[in-house]
Amino acid sequence: MIVASPDTNICSPHRRRLATTLTGMCRNITELRGLEPPATREEIEAAAQQFIRKVTGVTRPKAEVAAAMAAAALEVADITERLLTEVVPPRRQPPKTVPPLRRPEVRKRLGLEPSIG
Repeated sequence: MIVASPDTNICSPHRRRLATTLTGMCRNITELRGLEPPATREEIEAAAQQFIRKVTGVTRPKAEVAAAMAAAALEVADITERLLTEVVPPRRQPPKTVPPLRRPEVRKRLGLEPSIG
């Protein structure tokens, strides 16, 4: 078994082939805390779905598994929303990356409205 060290960037271009072999996907989950305006429910649910896909390693589930994964993602989204609004302290600086659903090119590719309201 190959284990990447904490300082190894498994998603770097020269490691992409290895990442695909090890995990089947190479994606990061974007921080939602400290966004201005605050993270929307749509962004929270998208991050929750990504988390569920990442931890299960399943990107194209069969129908019966998809329903269970969707339910789990909604539970994670509920918990995440509560954490962001009630538990974690505000950030002093915004996150370093913009969530995918705030990027115009991603929204266009997904067939969504141009901006989140």
